[in-house]
Amino acid sequence: MNIKSILIEKALSAMAAAGIPEGTNPAVTQSTRAQFGDYQINGAMGAAKALKTNPRELAQKIIDNLDVSDLAAKTEIAGPGFINIHLKPEFLATSLEAANQDAKLGVAEHAQAKNVVVDFSSPNLAKEMHVGHLRSTIIGDAVVRALEFRGDKVTRQNHVGDWGTQFGMLIAHLEDMLAQGIDLENVALADLETFYRDAKKRFDDEEGFSDKARDYVVKLQGGDAHCQKLWQLFIDTSVKHSEEVYKKLNVTLTRDDIMAESAYNDRLAGIIELLKEKNIAVEDQGAQVVFLDELANKDGEPSVFIVQKSGGGFLYATTDLAACDYRSNELGAERILIFVDARQSLHFNQVELTARKAGLLRDETSYEFCPFGTMMGSDGKPFKTRTGGTVKLAELLDEAVSRASEKLADRASELSEEARAEIARKVGIGAVKYADLSKHRTSDYIFNWDTMLSFEGATAPYLQYAYTRVRSIFRKAGVDSAALSGSISIVEPQEKALALKLLQLEEVLDLMIGEATPHVLCGYLYELASLYMTFYEACPILKDDVAAEVRESRLLLCNLVAKTLHTGLDLLGIEVMEQM
Repeated sequence: MNIKSILIEKALSAMAAAGIPEGTNPAVTQSTRAQFGDYQINGAMGAAKALKTNPRELAQKIIDNLDVSDLAAKTEIAGPGFINIHLKPEFLATSLEAANQDAKLGVAEHAQAKNVVVDFSSPNLAKEMHVGHLRSTIIGDAVVRALEFRGDKVTRQNHVGDWGTQFGMLIAHLEDMLAQGIDLENVALADLETFYRDAKKRFDDEEGFSDKARDYVVKLQGGDAHCQKLWQLFIDTSVKHSEEVYKKLNVTLTRDDIMAESAYNDRLAGIIELLKEKNIAVEDQGAQVVFLDELANKDGEPSVFIVQKSGGGFLYATTDLAACDYRSNELGAERILIFVDARQSLHFNQVELTARKAGLLRDETSYEFCPFGTMMGSDGKPFKTRTGGTVKLAELLDEAVSRASEKLADRASELSEEARAEIARKVGIGAVKYADLSKHRTSDYIFNWDTMLSFEGATAPYLQYAYTRVRSIFRKAGVDSAALSGSISIVEPQEKALALKLLQLEEVLDLMIGEATPHVLCGYLYELASLYMTFYEACPILKDDVAAEVRESRLLLCNLVAKTLHTGLDLLGIEVMEQM
């Protein structure tokens, strides 16, 4: 259920009946103070200015035509023309009971499912995944989960880098190691960073090696069987590393979701020919270039977008254009979402402008570049090891689990060592993910172990603990939450505040999906947990003097809170536990 959407629809109908011309869209917000009602509609003030009339009089006309008797106990005008909506406790109770019985907690699926392609994670298979891949992977995964929860058809695209000059370098190094009889998978490729560094050193310093590497690139792209065999060995080992990280992170990407740069190789020449035929790309110093006046600098010089090198080689630009064609014209995507570092903004603006001019993106396809900020160290610089090196993502996650284990060791527990280890895994991984997801996607943030692993404040451990506290009530009561059969009654203000928050899940998910911003769901879950704690303190549940029907009603509220926390955290890819 989306109360805000319902009120907007009813307000639009009332405004039309009141003679207000189309084009004035009412704003509906949840009130922050009880005396202002539960929701406020603002449609009169903007319309009154256009119609040159009194906003309060116009607000009264809207109220006279506003049919909210099914959900509101009272409507009133406030201030210069706001309309306060006071919801019926009975409406809230009935809506909560329906949500409790629904597998999706009252969140409806889209009436018309959209076909959405989401490009996320996209590591370079020349190296192991590092902290720079964390944000794309988990933000993209959370948005994908939410889209599917709302009923959209989602195609995951892991646009991994597996092509280009660096792979000629790696294949050449790989061949030399094979000639030495080295066990590649277990030794040479066990540490991809070291392997890449050694190959790069040879490329920079060893006479003749760079020529050999470039020759191998040409052979690889030309389909040479020997080069492709070595390349495939390297790719398989690299993908195996990525799969291990995805499993640790609890993200939904699989090997089947990989749509690598190499997958577009056969399309690239055709893309260039199309751009040339349409006079979009022109030759400049031997290269094929698109000059984009739309992105001209302050001196009026067009933005330069190179789509083919002077030697005939292709670039990321060419591959991304081919991806546009595949996703829009073959997969029929209505939305394409791409989660990439904010520093790639210009590149993707160039891609979209060029693709639309060439017809590689249909008008019906929205192309949504979803940039994200940088994970920073305590020094305010991009997060690195103490020696200034790249932090491997797998090692970061292992350290998170280890630190969570130390943190949990200080807490009294009757759980087995095995159970405590599993809890530490969930807490550690969840802490890293929530600390990232709870920040606005476009913001940089400071990585801090103590903050993210705290059981206080807006953290995953706090929310995971909140869930276990709710579940513990049913163990104390000796009640199976699935067997609850009473009705809900909303009487106390803390019950009403909790009810209103519980019924906002669909609205929150729509905002998250529309703007690709998981932080709104993180904030919602924290607010829900905080309101639950206030409710728990003010509204006794298991005390002897609590009437049976009140006890049952509050247990039903507790059950829906637990389900909502579980569902919301799952949509973020964060696991919960029954005890902690």
